[in-house]
Amino acid sequence: MMKLLRRPISLLAFSCIVSIGTLLIYNLPFFDYVANNTNESTGGRIFLLASLVVIMLAVNFMMTYLVMYLTRFVGRILLAILSIINATALYFIITYNVIIDDTTIKNVFNTRYSEASGFFSGSLWLFILVVGLLPALWCLLQPMVVGKAKKMGIWCGSSLALVLAIVLANINQTLWISQHDTELGGLLQPWSYIVNTCRVISASQDKQAEEIKLPDGRITDDEKAVVVLVIGESARKANFQLYGYERPNNPRLSKREGLKVYQTNSCATYTTAGTKAILEPQESDDLYELLPNYAFRTGADVSWRTSNWGEPPIHIDEYLTNLELGDIYPDVGNTYDDILFTGLRERIEKSPKHKVLIILHTSTSHGPKYADKYPKEFEVYKPVAKNVEEGEKNIGMLINAYDNTILYTDFLLDGLIDTLRTMTDWKSAMIFISDHGESLGENKMFMHGLPMKLAPKVQYEIPFLVWTSEGFRDYKPASELPAVLEQHYVFHSVLNLLSIDSPAYNKDFDIFNPHN
Repeated sequence: MMKLLRRPISLLAFSCIVSIGTLLIYNLPFFDYVANNTNESTGGRIFLLASLVVIMLAVNFMMTYLVMYLTRFVGRILLAILSIINATALYFIITYNVIIDDTTIKNVFNTRYSEASGFFSGSLWLFILVVGLLPALWCLLQPMVVGKAKKMGIWCGSSLALVLAIVLANINQTLWISQHDTELGGLLQPWSYIVNTCRVISASQDKQAEEIKLPDGRITDDEKAVVVLVIGESARKANFQLYGYERPNNPRLSKREGLKVYQTNSCATYTTAGTKAILEPQESDDLYELLPNYAFRTGADVSWRTSNWGEPPIHIDEYLTNLELGDIYPDVGNTYDDILFTGLRERIEKSPKHKVLIILHTSTSHGPKYADKYPKEFEVYKPVAKNVEEGEKNIGMLINAYDNTILYTDFLLDGLIDTLRTMTDWKSAMIFISDHGESLGENKMFMHGLPMKLAPKVQYEIPFLVWTSEGFRDYKPASELPAVLEQHYVFHSVLNLLSIDSPAYNKDFDIFNPHN
């Protein structure tokens, strides 16, 4: 083996080996998807698969040849890095049944180390070692004769001509490819993460522009009112007792008088977009002024408390993380989300203003380590999986851990309502809505983040719970609301509760009757 590594090979042979290896090692899920989802006859399916094989080999060969000829050792380093990333992507595709699209890349960029480390396991490291590191070492160590520019032009030009010819021969597949472009692009290594990373960076740069200001609003009365908006993380409607789930994991809220339960769909399946949708007046790719920013600018006292991340830009004076709150309340600590709920009564009562909005951005049901998201006294459903990877082998244990997070959520929300209910000098409201749902093994899917057009309903059917103190606002009857609400109802309903008169307010997206 060492003798083979010491023997130089031509750049042609090197590029062929890298191209064939990339196809055989990292792209079998791509071809499996094509084979199982095309409506072609057997002959047509074989022709399509063969065409894609040749195209992939030719493109990877051409790009490897060009990169290695032009950059030499830098090209080796790049190929080694791509091998390790390819292996990591393949592991998650196989293990979690994900696709590496722009949504997945956004999740990667918006995931803290503390959460990402939940995916680290012996099987992951072993997979990366065998499937990623060994090919990477070969790319770094294999001696090679680069050759002349004329050969590069011949081979790369021939590869490009071959690709164009095969594309023209498959022009009748354009419609099928366009219908499956997300899946195909998300399974194609290394192009899935390269292209989608470029897309996400480009979109992020576009979003750096200042948010679009909403028309000025005004507070119309001096009534003391507080709204506590709790943004849940990965809470799915299917596992809430309040929505008919067979387990009694909402023992407190199910007995709470005056609690309203709404059927609701999220606008996305990942935190950044889901949170943005909760806080914005309407669905838009543009960045409009968000609820906390707008309420703050209008004159309300606004506080944001978070144990999460991936939030849109928040421009207020009081933004506190769980770590900062842990320093303020050392007896509570910052391990669980109860720290976000600590000291709320004192915070509200000391406010110098009559209108208070507090937003709690939790992480209670975020995977992959659901069992780490709640104190052990809430581990009612046993045994539990330590993480999603362990839960793959026993879905029941994974569901047990997840259901315990919902039990803990029930405890936190019920305690919050008790706090608000006893503050008789204030009109108060509690709103709980999740950013998105979660997959727990259905169709071998786990966690969240699939594009909306592919996502199962458990990733977008979410809980939306509302409680108000007596006499605060009148709810609209069900006949005046759609059967399934959107996350944008939060923005307009909160404006109503805070008596903010604004051209941005839309009564059609308010669960309450308009406030006179």
